Amino acid sequence: MLRLASILYSLISTTLAGTLVIVALTMGFDTLQPILVAAAIGFAAALPVAWLVAKGIVENN
Repeated sequence: MLRLASILYSLISTTLAGTLVIVALTMGFDTLQPILVAAAIGFAAALPVAWLVAKGIVENN
């Protein structure tokens, strides 16, 4: 399951980080620090999401 979670993490983390960067830019935070913080939060939040998605795939298979 760790292999599946790591593959899913590579997809989910870029999606969440990109989404949060777009949200930060939409809210008017257009300097480097808020963009980096949004990207870091996206990468960190993707860890449990990828694990839960992998767990759901393995259990339903």
